[in-house]
Amino acid sequence: MTTPPPALLIAGHGTRDEAGAEAFRDFVRELGARHPELPVAGGFIELSPPPLGDAVTELVERGVRRFAAVPLMLVSAGHAKGDIPAALSREKERHPGISYTYGRPLGPHPALLNVLERRLDEALDATGGRTALDRADVTVLLVGRGSTDPDANAEVYKAARLLWEGRGYAGVETAFVSLAAPDVPSGLDRCVALGARRIVVLPYFLFTGILPDRVRQQTEGWAAAHPEVEVRSADVIGPEPELLDLVMERYAEAVKGDLRMNCDSCVYRIALPGFEDKVGLPQQPHFHPDDDDHHHHGHHHGAHTHAH
Repeated sequence: MTTPPPALLIAGHGTRDEAGAEAFRDFVRELGARHPELPVAGGFIELSPPPLGDAVTELVERGVRRFAAVPLMLVSAGHAKGDIPAALSREKERHPGISYTYGRPLGPHPALLNVLERRLDEALDATGGRTALDRADVTVLLVGRGSTDPDANAEVYKAARLLWEGRGYAGVETAFVSLAAPDVPSGLDRCVALGARRIVVLPYFLFTGILPDRVRQQTEGWAAAHPEVEVRSADVIGPEPELLDLVMERYAEAVKGDLRMNCDSCVYRIALPGFEDKVGLPQQPHFHPDDDDHHHHGHHHGAHTHAH
């Protein structure tokens, strides 16, 4: 008798916005429907039902003893680093005999960057009497959630940089809607200071909710006070096929124990726009300028091949 695969537990942030919470619950249901061979459940860390503990109980009641937990989050902040592991540890005490592996957040994966690019294209298109905009004339302001964790905020900057590389926008700047600077109005001011006259504000959020709504409201307020600048708002990522596939990729990594670092955006592994020729290139050792025949410092970063 073959051992059944571990179940999939999806952990969400939680939101006070019912439409956002329902979008998460719909997403969990869709994943379950796509993978009937796999028990799938999802819950929230805070603010929305069902809590993560109820989702674990649901799996246990379905006979599950092993599961892989995937945080449905774009960046690794307090929830992904602390709250979810603590909650899972508590559930392990509550349900003796269960075991789990913990996956990593979604991160600025190329598949999600492609969805963000699509959201920008939709905003640039001629709709509602607006003229179509050329990417080369447009500065993008990517707006993240914001965190007290500097590493999480840095991840948003990384996403912005990867979105800029090879896609032909005039620039991609970064702002946050809560807890971190620059805020949305300051981010828009910065775009203008850098010469922008056409700006698309792109929310770096998976689903609708209080914070993405706040991004749009702040954008509209700023735009009303700056009629000389054309400002458009793009939509959130949403439950796209790429997102469904990426969650399953994170599940597979967690099951195999194959938790990679930043290989998602490695030009030697993934065809990123403008860098397609680098995929699969063997890596040569590089030598530090201070190295000579007598002093080898032992940090030849390229001494391994990027054959992830």
